Amino acid sequence: MAIELGRTGIWRMFTAVDPAFAAGVEELGYGALWLGGSPGGDLALVDELLGATERLVVVTGIVNIWQDEPVSIARAYDRIVAKYPDRFLLGVGAGHREATKEYKKPYTALVEYLDGLDAAGVPVEGRLLAALGPKVVELSGARTAGAHPYLTTPDHTRATRALLGDGRLLAPEHKVVLETDPAKAREIARRGLQYYLGLSNYTSNLRKYGFTDEDLSGEGSDRFVDALALHGDVETIARGLNEHFAAGADHVTVQVLNEDPWPAYRALAKALR
Repeated sequence: MAIELGRTGIWRMFTAVDPAFAAGVEELGYGALWLGGSPGGDLALVDELLGATERLVVVTGIVNIWQDEPVSIARAYDRIVAKYPDRFLLGVGAGHREATKEYKKPYTALVEYLDGLDAAGVPVEGRLLAALGPKVVELSGARTAGAHPYLTTPDHTRATRALLGDGRLLAPEHKVVLETDPAKAREIARRGLQYYLGLSNYTSNLRKYGFTDEDLSGEGSDRFVDALALHGDVETIARGLNEHFAAGADHVTVQVLNEDPWPAYRALAKALR
């Protein structure tokens, strides 16, 4: 594909990102900035971030299909790629049953949304899907540039690559905490993970990969926390992220849970290079 993401990117809630943040990410050598939290509407933030950088790719991780119609997102896509060719990737997804009152038959809704993007002229190689389960992974391989799994492990990455086959982008997200004291690290990690324990699409997927009801109850077991939020020194975290590459990932997008993420961004930029 023409869009070059590089090996690693940064995942950050779109409400916590501005042009100066994007410029800093680019300066450290990361290939992409992923905007979480369902940025929608006219995607004006994407223009601002691309305008403040020279090479950085911006990816929506994700636009929620229940919040914006395909035709309006397609208009935003056309505007952005006309100004910044090969620097924007449109990630879309169905979100969560617990957070969306319109949520029903998500697979059918995703197919219909992709039909709408087709009709509006958004190319297959310009979009990707948030994908966890096999059906949506296969859909991402058939009708988009690839898959963006969130809150997963290298075991999921390995299984996803087997379903996608070669030639499609596989870009999992992984959370990290740069902290060598395990108790402090887990405390920080639990604050970032707690929300997801209440979302059935994530907990159902994690059960398929060996996590038990005990792991996923309350604040989550240490086993759950350690697997989903890598922590320790920078070398330990880098080894954990590299397991995704060994399992078949093309690109890993890193979500730092430390209150100040920049020490981790700087350290990992060097370690992963």
